[in-house]
Amino acid sequence: MRVRRLELRNFRGISEGRVDFNGHTLLVGGNNVGKSTVCEALDLVMGPERLFRRPIIDEHDFFQGRYLDEGGASIDIRIEVILLDLSEEALRRFGGHLRRWNDEDKSFIDEGGAALNDADAPNVVWALPLVFMGRYDRSDDDFVGNTFFLHPEPEPTEDPDEEPELGAGLTRFTREHKRLCGFVFLRTIRTGSRALSLQRGSLLDIVLKLSGDGAPQMWQDTLTRLQALDPAVGDIEQLREIRDKIRSRMGRFVNLPPGDEATAFFASDLTREHLREVVRLFVATEPGSHLVPFNRLGTGSVNLLVFALLTFIAELKDRHSVIFAMEEPEIALPPHTQRRVTRFVLSEMGQTIVTSHSPYVIERFEPAQIVMLSRNGDGSLSGQPVDADDLKPKTYRTNSRQFAEAILSRAVLVVEGSTEASLLPVASQIMEQTLGADAYSHLDLDGVSIFNADGDGAVPRFGPVFASLGKLSFGFFDKPNNPLTNDAKTKLESYSTFWEAPEKGIENVLLAESPFEVVKRFMAQASQREDFPDIAPYNPEASQADILELARKVLKARKGEAFGYAAMLIAQCEHADELPQTVRGILQSIHDSLKGIPEVGEPPAQLAPGEDA
Repeated sequence: MRVRRLELRNFRGISEGRVDFNGHTLLVGGNNVGKSTVCEALDLVMGPERLFRRPIIDEHDFFQGRYLDEGGASIDIRIEVILLDLSEEALRRFGGHLRRWNDEDKSFIDEGGAALNDADAPNVVWALPLVFMGRYDRSDDDFVGNTFFLHPEPEPTEDPDEEPELGAGLTRFTREHKRLCGFVFLRTIRTGSRALSLQRGSLLDIVLKLSGDGAPQMWQDTLTRLQALDPAVGDIEQLREIRDKIRSRMGRFVNLPPGDEATAFFASDLTREHLREVVRLFVATEPGSHLVPFNRLGTGSVNLLVFALLTFIAELKDRHSVIFAMEEPEIALPPHTQRRVTRFVLSEMGQTIVTSHSPYVIERFEPAQIVMLSRNGDGSLSGQPVDADDLKPKTYRTNSRQFAEAILSRAVLVVEGSTEASLLPVASQIMEQTLGADAYSHLDLDGVSIFNADGDGAVPRFGPVFASLGKLSFGFFDKPNNPLTNDAKTKLESYSTFWEAPEKGIENVLLAESPFEVVKRFMAQASQREDFPDIAPYNPEASQADILELARKVLKARKGEAFGYAAMLIAQCEHADELPQTVRGILQSIHDSLKGIPEVGEPPAQLAPGEDA
């Protein structure tokens, strides 16, 4: 199975929203945009153990904490999921609850006037619609919730003023049904205290259940052995002395049976529930072989241990049919481990749904699999796929790390080559140091990613790509040899702002707009380097025209980030006033554009009640 669509209403920070999933899916966006909420919503609908947690939902699971309207009627949480690629067993068991789905139009064929004779078209498949409903139950002063098949829907109630029972007329989607979905959810793990325990619903408990039907007998056998320990815990010399004294003292006031067995020490309460709480997994990690409780391991080791158990569960369920949701797998893991974990789930699981802030995770996904989440001030959530139709797969693979960093950024500045990409951060640093933090912030602090388009005329084609991410995007390109095509002009309009260089060649822009004293300082330093080009020796007494011409030849000969000559020229500027006007203007404009704009995906700040706009 795989999730095709998720719709939410009145759940946590989301008033309403929809997210479409295209196979493996990476959910990206700013903090608090709703990535975790999406995963929790999927768990409420499909997680076999989720509804057995108490409480199922609480006050804070309702949008803005409102679970009653002004008239006192319940405000329901409603989460709908559409599942496709159903197994033969699911088709057989859920046959009466399935609907035909047009995957090209992303709609059920019996909606919107679609002809029923399209039911056998190649792009029409069986779909399983499900819904979770949750509300406050005034009669029990408690919150209730359950999952139901959404088809067939019941007839409307005859009395519109009477609040219908939760899920009235719908059939429950039970724990047994949910196990057929194969949904596994790896939350952001901080300590793993519950996930790696043997408490009911924990990962180890699930492994025990899936590994066979011997778990009940295992608990009984363990209790029997604990009770029959030989020697018993209470026979330890010091404990035996204490036990005898307790028995003697208690015998004065309480009728105890005769003999030594009237008091005893045991290793636990001798109940299943207490054993689940006290039995611990011990692990030894290299270097060394000493076993320690799992919760004494480092955060990264605990995270990998949880991940290993989840993959074990997935294998027990037939991992290729598993829907594997995973939050921020990068926490406490080095980059190479992040890549290994991500590669494993993408290759081994039927569908993987991941949230991440790591470029090492993001770069493993294709553009069509990346969904940018955004949420406005009214709590409306939307998911926008990356528009990369004009990008060749090779182009994306070559620039995957840059794309990943751009996706995580607040804004993107696209430039034509590595020369521009290397000098702009240096100029930004000079502006920050000399203008002050109140007037200007460095590109990094503003959350701006520089993307190297790596080619003359390549900047326009990336405009639609970054515009689809729903963030500010800027383009800076060289003065073209020939007029731009209409297609290039159209794509440039996708940028929030773009600039064309006033001169052909970035070295000409730098030399034309930099003070001559800055150029002389640059040439004095560059001429001392071992990689100074063998063009002509630098003579500080030469004419201004000759020095500028030699500087131009040097910058052209040592173009690119590998040499860093253009960045070295910028570094000779002692104040922002000495920076080339074009460079300074672009950087200041980007900084000003970001003022008052929230982080990517975050809703704008809302006014307090009674506060004027």
